[in-house]
Amino acid sequence: MKGDPVICQLHRQIEAAQLIPALRMLRDDVHKRMDALFPSLPLEEYYRQLNGVHDALIQRTIALAEAELARSGKGSPPVPYAYVLFGSGGRKEQTLSSDQDSGIIYQDVSESGASEGVAAYFEQLADTIVRLLQEMGYPPCDGNVISANPQWRLPLSGWSRQLDSWFEAAEWEAVRYLLIVADSRHVHGDAELLARLKNHYFSDMLARPVIIRRMLDNTIRHKMLIGVFGQLLKEQYGEDAGSIDIKYGAYIPMVNAIRLMAVQSEIRATSTLERLVALADKGIMTIQEAAEYKAAFLFFLKLRLIATEHNEDGMYMNNGKLASKYLTKDMIEELKQSLKLGKRLQRHVQKLTVGWLK
Repeated sequence: MKGDPVICQLHRQIEAAQLIPALRMLRDDVHKRMDALFPSLPLEEYYRQLNGVHDALIQRTIALAEAELARSGKGSPPVPYAYVLFGSGGRKEQTLSSDQDSGIIYQDVSESGASEGVAAYFEQLADTIVRLLQEMGYPPCDGNVISANPQWRLPLSGWSRQLDSWFEAAEWEAVRYLLIVADSRHVHGDAELLARLKNHYFSDMLARPVIIRRMLDNTIRHKMLIGVFGQLLKEQYGEDAGSIDIKYGAYIPMVNAIRLMAVQSEIRATSTLERLVALADKGIMTIQEAAEYKAAFLFFLKLRLIATEHNEDGMYMNNGKLASKYLTKDMIEELKQSLKLGKRLQRHVQKLTVGWLK
């Protein structure tokens, strides 16, 4: 992997690590190095290197989990499987303190009576991976979107049936799950399993266009934190009073809007920046619009990295809130302009979706 020599060396050490404590030390070293690189490295390259290291740490942890099960007499994976990331991991937008959003897709078993044993193996594997990643400092997803949850750990046929049921229900929670799946990215194992699931996903989407209306309702739920008079809307109460919710008031609304446009256009890319490029290539937005939205989104990504991080019981945590004291006058002005662009994007997505449904 090209990049900073120290990060490249850490990659080699990660690939060679045999114990979780050693891997955890390497993750701590990564934090120190990425903190040092932040002021000087172009932001896109910074995120590429950071998310590349996250992938390497997760992949090595999965390999060590497989080895732990083999040593305990559980054997090797009985069928091919894919370990999948959702959320910021799926979009390749993890910060230094991202949590675990994950799932497992495994191959269906043809032999009668073997499915229970296969399911039991992957339950143990998922539990082990989640536990080891917690030891690595990755907290589990608050919403329980995690491979240890049976809902997110299924054979391919089970996943297909689950998608069908979510599309059929079209209820708020089902639509939220469908949007989560749109961000899914293979990180370990058989990538073809996820590709086949995505084929099913988009075929269901075409068969049920009304689901796009439900997705729009979900997409515009989070508003940009800028008032009608151009003022920043800050947290009013509690210990975060006066801060700005960068995650849910800037970053997530833009992620949601661009994702919906991508899903409507059957774009398979999961990264927000890659989706912008694909949307411009398809003529869904102009090259100039894509460039403007990219600049705003990169600024939101930068502010996410500045947001206060803390270590809680060994877990790297970040609530996405940014204290006003970290914003210079120029940054505040850029934030306001970026939020206005985000609001324009949300209006455009609403108009585009209504037109698409006619």
